[in-house]
Amino acid sequence: FLGIGFSAYVFAMYHTTVANTLFIISTETIFLALFGYIFLKEKINLITLISIIMGMSGVLLIIESSLSIQSSSQFFGNIVAFIMPISFAVLIVIVRKYPKVDMVPAQFIAGIFALIIGFLMSGKILISAHDIFLGFLAGFMQLGFGFILITIGAQRTPSAMVGIIMLTEAVLGQLWAWMFINEQPPFIVIIGGAIVIFAVLLQFYNLYFLEKKTA
Repeated sequence: FLGIGFSAYVFAMYHTTVANTLFIISTETIFLALFGYIFLKEKINLITLISIIMGMSGVLLIIESSLSIQSSSQFFGNIVAFIMPISFAVLIVIVRKYPKVDMVPAQFIAGIFALIIGFLMSGKILISAHDIFLGFLAGFMQLGFGFILITIGAQRTPSAMVGIIMLTEAVLGQLWAWMFINEQPPFIVIIGGAIVIFAVLLQFYNLYFLEKKTA
């Protein structure tokens, strides 16, 4: 599932906008909460539901000016992009279902599957040393190392909470752009980022303080 999700992410980028892809990926929060409720019987209380709505609203504010559907190709790219959040939600549910099983090697297997899919879909293989280096940075730092930490953390964290934390990706992306390439974010982006961060903190409060009081 994860290998197909990796491939769908790259494929979607070729057919739709980055903003569309990022917003669709943010729906992983909904899929995680839904799958966690169906397959793991993890309850979704009112505060968690509010956090999900607030977090996705914040992401929408961050990227809403770039959202668009201009062609049938872009619409198809949007549909394909939905494979990524669904595959991620499946991964987290499996990790949550079997917390004592080491799922970190699954990241390697997912990479092999994505490699095979990419090979089969490529007309020809012509990769420069520079592209191999960029691929290594993306595969190791952005995907590999990040998903390893997510897999380990998901063993002890409710599915909905994982999804809400993942929404900070949209906020941090803007932060890195400001820090490293001096890209000044619009005021509405700052507002959206603040809403996302507040949603995450609200869910932390819900998970670690309110639940302890009722335990």
